[in-house]
Amino acid sequence: MWLDSETDRDFLNFEGVADTIAEVIVSASGRPVSIGVSGAWGVGKSSMIKLTKAALEQHQPEEGHGKYLFVEFNAWLYQGYDDARAALLDVIATKLEAEANLRQTGMDKARDFLGRVKWFRLAKLLAVPAASLALGIPPVGLPGEIASLFKEGMAGQLDGEDVEKAGTLAAKISAGGQSLLDPQHDSSPPKEIQALRDSFEKALEGIGVTLVVLIDDLDRCMPGTTISTLEAIRLFLFLKNTAFVIAADDTMIKHAVRRHFEGLDDDELVTNYFDKLVQIPIRVPAPGTQEVRAYLMMLFIDNSELSDEDKDVLRTAIAGQLRETWKGKRVDRSFVTSRGIELPTSLVGRLDTAERLAPLMASSNRIAGNPRLIKRFLNALSIRMSISKAQGVGVDEAVLTKLLLFERLATPAAYAALSKAVNTDTDGKPRMLAPWEEAASKNEEFLLETPWDDDFVREWIALPPMLADQDLRGALYVGREQAPLITAADRLSSEAAGYLSALLESPTEADVLIDSLTHIQRAELTIIMDRLLVEAGRAQEWGAPPILDACITVVTADGNQGNRLAGFLMNRPGQQIQPGIVPKIGSQPWAKEVFEHWLGSAEVENTVKKAIRGYVAK
Repeated sequence: MWLDSETDRDFLNFEGVADTIAEVIVSASGRPVSIGVSGAWGVGKSSMIKLTKAALEQHQPEEGHGKYLFVEFNAWLYQGYDDARAALLDVIATKLEAEANLRQTGMDKARDFLGRVKWFRLAKLLAVPAASLALGIPPVGLPGEIASLFKEGMAGQLDGEDVEKAGTLAAKISAGGQSLLDPQHDSSPPKEIQALRDSFEKALEGIGVTLVVLIDDLDRCMPGTTISTLEAIRLFLFLKNTAFVIAADDTMIKHAVRRHFEGLDDDELVTNYFDKLVQIPIRVPAPGTQEVRAYLMMLFIDNSELSDEDKDVLRTAIAGQLRETWKGKRVDRSFVTSRGIELPTSLVGRLDTAERLAPLMASSNRIAGNPRLIKRFLNALSIRMSISKAQGVGVDEAVLTKLLLFERLATPAAYAALSKAVNTDTDGKPRMLAPWEEAASKNEEFLLETPWDDDFVREWIALPPMLADQDLRGALYVGREQAPLITAADRLSSEAAGYLSALLESPTEADVLIDSLTHIQRAELTIIMDRLLVEAGRAQEWGAPPILDACITVVTADGNQGNRLAGFLMNRPGQQIQPGIVPKIGSQPWAKEVFEHWLGSAEVENTVKKAIRGYVAK
């Protein structure tokens, strides 16, 4: 199993991008910078953040000013439990105080900043957008209410109730804020905001650090939490000795902005809001076939029995080779096996699996090389193999992998059709794949019908192993949360299931069951006929095959099945029809229609037509 979590090990050739982000921050030399790492869900933004931090740590000065102090903030963790703006300020202030105490420098400035943050939390100044504060709009919360009362007093509009309210608010502040920094009596929200920024800048200068704030999982948050976090970030943007790296799906951020500013339909304004926060946008590169193949191989290596030392050697070699794929170099099984490390047989087999899966996982719209979806695919495969072993099903891993790939990437209609083919076949084999697989093996063109007509299905059919002659019931069984294994017999009563078995095993003796079949439900006779016609479809010569006796027995028991058998016979290729079938079905009421169809078919042999005319003339 593979954990769905970020990593500081580069599995996707992200180090080059992470090094670039680190270089931007280093080159800024204390000047403020904000970087946005964008990309869709699961593409590796969190891992990019980890790699960026690791890259910056390589540039840490040994002593003196300029040390990078990291604050990692996950707004999603605070959602529903705390105000995101207040939480981010708290985390930053606490980190600065701890660093000041550790270095024994700038402690008074760090405490001043922490005190101001605590006062802001107490006073609930952060409960309104920073834009409102900057414009001098009184905030909601204690100070806002006091400001409102003050204005009313100046206007001579205070009544007894207002006076009582003011006393209550003053008592609250007195009780809760004595140990905190007291703002000046003539301060205003804009002044307090500026004082907070000034205090923050002085704390950084006094401690001698550059603060690098790494914001992650912002796109997982509800719109309100997202905006609150962005507003808190905006308080500290463009201050010296700061760097913000914000990892988020920019599409989700824009959605949050649009939701927050209700009625704002102008996409340009929505984009501008985010762009003003992010000076340098960087998109996580989309993995191609080479990256997906390397990623799969490194995941398999990481989960193998190799020693940690050997795993690191292989990972380093693969990462190095991946950085030179633009020169035409490849990361494949031959490259990995040539590293001088003896690989377990099971791992070599999985490297082959990576080779087969990579092109489809990179090109399919439903995975598109997404690392999180790839991990989920492999975890699902691992779970199903475990179920297979625990229940003694004995499914081949390569077969299960190919079937799971079809389940995840094909259309639901195509997967349902494949499942139905397996369920209705006596041996659980999807035999309809045979001509397609044969054509694919010869690199020949082949036509696919709906719901199979899809570029993915064409590539999937050519992927080894071939499945047409494989019993897939076991593979469907271990994956039955997606498609239940329901055979024809599963839908029958025990009595009807017994008759079906007898008809299939001894079709030439089927007539002894006519009376018994008349006593079971018509719906069950329909299911039995379904199963017999599937079996009959395998016959290549239609003189008097044994399965025809079984079909005629069911038709005799239920005349409604006659038209179904007639339609089936008329759909047989004309060259398969032989004279022996004429007397076999001639007495049936539906035979006339079948005979007329064969007489008018250019594919039916003249010997058959002669037999029909002879039989009718009697």
